[in-house]
Amino acid sequence: MGTMDYETQVREAFPELESIDDEQLRHQVVEAWVLGLERGGWRTIQDVPYAWNIHEVGNVEHVRGTTKIALESAAIQCDFHGADPDEDVLIGACLLHDVGKCYEYVDFVDESLVDPDPTYCSEEIPHSISGYALAHEVGCPLAVQRAIPHFLGEVPTRTLEAELVKSANSASSNAITQATMGITLKEWVDEYSQTTG
Repeated sequence: MGTMDYETQVREAFPELESIDDEQLRHQVVEAWVLGLERGGWRTIQDVPYAWNIHEVGNVEHVRGTTKIALESAAIQCDFHGADPDEDVLIGACLLHDVGKCYEYVDFVDESLVDPDPTYCSEEIPHSISGYALAHEVGCPLAVQRAIPHFLGEVPTRTLEAELVKSANSASSNAITQATMGITLKEWVDEYSQTTG
């Protein structure tokens, strides 16, 4: 599958891209996803699962849910508390917060893959770190990069945007684990993983 096909898939999967005012950032978000999909050997962006053992919900749905929750929270923070989160940074980071799953989950869904690149793909690297690496590689602003690591406390000084990404991710993830398995995200993590979220 060619790069153009992946680019079209990414743009169609994430209509929230159009809410990013900065055209360069919009392009960088797409570019990071295209690289992740190519290197992971994914046939389609829709094949990337939310979690290695939850296939009822795809990663695209989760990423979109996280973005919507974060934007709603940001609007409330602004209206209610006078905070001023950077919406471009927030949308960019939300859309990229789980792009690293293109690398991390290749071992769990081989039937959906075509020749993953072992240089990049490994379950050993948490997706929040590989997602940061992809954002860095394509030149996303530092404010976006530092809001992507969301699970292990990788970035010691957290911005308002980073906290919005992290809390929106937790809200979406809790909804998914509850709906699919009847457990909270924490229960899922405790039972199944120490590196996934």
